[in-house]
Amino acid sequence: MDLISILLYLIFILSAIVLVVVILLQEGKGGGFGGESLGGHGQQTFGVAAGGIQRFTAATAAVFLVSAVAIHINNKAAVSSSVIGDTEGVIQQPAGVGETGN
Repeated sequence: MDLISILLYLIFILSAIVLVVVILLQEGKGGGFGGESLGGHGQQTFGVAAGGIQRFTAATAAVFLVSAVAIHINNKAAVSSSVIGDTEGVIQQPAGVGETGN
């Protein structure tokens, strides 16, 4: 593996972990467990900065998706041959043709 692949995988894994944690920290719009049953402090958890955490989640998701596509492109460029391409010109017989049943 070259240095670019290692960096892409590190960014991919770290952004995945951060994305999971940030999504789990966010509060659902339907109330859920953050409603009045737990004391009504759900709205004060993020307060005015709720828009900021949504932007952070979107940015982290963008980094995750871009790194996934970059890993794919990097791996695709590293593999230039195909197994299917090696079998061109080979004629294969169907099973049972040419066999003797003695």
